[in-house]
Amino acid sequence: MRPIEERVDGARRGVELLRRVLAGSGVDPDRAEATRSGPDSPDSPDSPDSPDSPEPDDPLRHVVRLPPRPGRTADWPGWTPPELREAWAGRGIERLWAHQAEGAELVRSGADVVVATGTASGKSLVYQLPVLAGLVEDPRATALYLAPTKALAADQLRALDGIAPDGVRPASFDGDTPMEERDWIRRHCRWMFSNPDMLHRSLLPRHGRWSTFLRRLRYVVIDECHTYRGVFGSHVALVLRRLLRVAARYGARPTIVLASATVARPAGFASRLTGRDVVAVTDDGSPHAGRTVAFWEPPLLSEITGDNGAPVRRSAGAEASRMLADLVLERARTLAFVRSRRAAELTSLGARRALAEVAPELPERVAAYRGGYLPEERRALEGALMSGELLGVATTNALELGVDISGLDAVVLAGFPGTRASFWQQAGRAGRASDEALVVLVARDDPLDTYLVHHPQMVIGAPVETCVLNPVNPYVLAPQLACAAAELPLTTVDVEEVFGGAPAVEVLDALVADGVLRRRPHGWFWPDTGDAPAGQVDIRGSGLGQVAVVEAATGRMLGTVDGGSAPGTVHAGAVYLHRGESYVVDELDLDGGVALVHPEEPDWRTEAQSVSEVSVRAVIASRRHGPVQVCFGETTVTSQVVAFRRRAPDGTVLDRTPLDLPPQSLDTRSVWYTIDPEALADAGIDDARLPGSLHAAEHAAIGLLPLFAICDRWDIGGLSTALHPDTGLPTVFVHDGHPGGAGLAERGHAVPARWLAATRAAVRDCECRAGCPSCVQSPKCGNGNNPLDKAGAVQVLDLVLAALAEDGDPDARAAADTEA
Repeated sequence: MRPIEERVDGARRGVELLRRVLAGSGVDPDRAEATRSGPDSPDSPDSPDSPDSPEPDDPLRHVVRLPPRPGRTADWPGWTPPELREAWAGRGIERLWAHQAEGAELVRSGADVVVATGTASGKSLVYQLPVLAGLVEDPRATALYLAPTKALAADQLRALDGIAPDGVRPASFDGDTPMEERDWIRRHCRWMFSNPDMLHRSLLPRHGRWSTFLRRLRYVVIDECHTYRGVFGSHVALVLRRLLRVAARYGARPTIVLASATVARPAGFASRLTGRDVVAVTDDGSPHAGRTVAFWEPPLLSEITGDNGAPVRRSAGAEASRMLADLVLERARTLAFVRSRRAAELTSLGARRALAEVAPELPERVAAYRGGYLPEERRALEGALMSGELLGVATTNALELGVDISGLDAVVLAGFPGTRASFWQQAGRAGRASDEALVVLVARDDPLDTYLVHHPQMVIGAPVETCVLNPVNPYVLAPQLACAAAELPLTTVDVEEVFGGAPAVEVLDALVADGVLRRRPHGWFWPDTGDAPAGQVDIRGSGLGQVAVVEAATGRMLGTVDGGSAPGTVHAGAVYLHRGESYVVDELDLDGGVALVHPEEPDWRTEAQSVSEVSVRAVIASRRHGPVQVCFGETTVTSQVVAFRRRAPDGTVLDRTPLDLPPQSLDTRSVWYTIDPEALADAGIDDARLPGSLHAAEHAAIGLLPLFAICDRWDIGGLSTALHPDTGLPTVFVHDGHPGGAGLAERGHAVPARWLAATRAAVRDCECRAGCPSCVQSPKCGNGNNPLDKAGAVQVLDLVLAALAEDGDPDARAAADTEA
């Protein structure tokens, strides 16, 4: 991307909409004209010499104008069947965008390809064209499309209506497909739209019944592949290896086409996911509308305090609801992205109430959109939004992936969605060719959000995050190898070339010792017990089993949660959401694997608090930097949920309730650093301040790691101590929350200076005096966020970064130069 300062341009529509939002907040609308370029530019609002610096209570932190970009077109390939070209022409597609032509040619040549271009750039056509052309040319060939959600697969299948020739017979194969239709699909369908779960649980264990389809398999499409990360992504990577291995058994070597939002190093990520060498197409040739991007920090509330008297900000949801109403008053078609189904309903309701007071004709033109709606309800809402009948929609990320909604006037994001890729996916829903759109990022009371609204260059112009996955995680590899052996006996060639070599051998030896598999001279075999292991392996779970959530009065099972996360999510008193309905947990029976709930719509939410201990089992990597040592290794985390708090919608803590739940042990991976006591003393941190300083630095580091590895702060945890028994020194740990690790701590270890420099900036720049949820307080801290020393955390991080810089770390030196 070009630097921010080169982007200041664009039409007036986005600015005018921002003026309306500012007026609705009681802020001078002329502030919308003060286009800024971020903290490193001369006109930065963080500069004391800037005439346009926002006041502390001014919620508008930055405005960045992104100019429109024209498209670059290309001719249809000569091999395009005339009927396909005519069908697309009937939809107004006379020529291809440049990246579509490039990608389609690569796929046609047999290369495995990942297309990583922007939202609404036409990635689908990159695989639709060569796949349909291949199926037309070879009337026996088949193709498989995989999406992370059933809804996305259904949307992509609908996109082929009127495009796919009659002989292709595309069909959906997922958990909702009636049994009587599955036989027809297996015999007649030539392009099957499914998901990794069905591949894992149904097709591969019964591959003999699918032999004709697999023998003719020419293409495998993996859509929105950036969603396959962490433990889920590691499972999917191995499911794909199982698919390719079984297909090879039938003589097929399909070409793989992956589509993704922009991700860092897409070719490398796609190669780790598929086990193949993959070529990346990243030069986006589609046109982009101009956008005004505003960074918004809700003001502090004087009448409410949080833990230990800390200040609390107005909620991002309340701000988004008001902005949605303001924009609808301007007749601007607007999406407000929120974090939960309940929040979607509440944001929509708040906007409707506000509109009813000033424009009674408008409330009916605002709605909520979320998972749990019937397909026909979703289609009706999508159509109403596209036609302009609906002006405002509050939505979860259900409208982020796959659904063809674009060309809107404005997008409001109530909280950073977790990744830059998701940010641009959501922001990309706004913008027409001729009119500039408005995008507003409203910060939640969270260290990462606070950091980003003060440092817009970390969103605009910054590279997107790295997707992390670990296919040799033994907790993932073991069940997947059992599944693979049940499908076809595993050979030494399979183990070496498909499943990772030495780590797989070690896992197989353990499976043999446990009696799960049998070793024979020619490989490893699944005992013929009649039960395939795939049905017992949850590829979206933690590997710690499942807890069923059951409505006590009726015995109806609502869903399941991972055994590892159950104490924190379905403890007694917790609020549990299912398909938009709210329930409160009456009882959690971990031994029986069941949580009993009753329906209730409380006007509060719950958050669990836990305490933990970390022990070091093995150090994988270690680097000494003067008085600081940074390590990565295998650890055992013993954690216990000890209480939960109820919070009102405005964030007020209503009460704290102790819980008596057993501790849980987790073998995972961690990154940690130690500091010599003498260096801490020299920095002015005495023994009395040390625990609070390390504790605050730990909380903030957990909050900022998602900036560098695609994850949520709830996917990771941490521990800080003034004297750790395994290191003998003051130590700060940050660990993965999944068995065996999901690659998150490893990512932190790879970029410690960048990560900790951002952490320091988030703490230092926060306006609070002694620490708040925007910098060093954590909602899941079992110690009630005590002790915390905000100033001490900055001193600790300064010390660590100085040591890294002195030892030659370029990222740490860059951070030091920025400070200077």
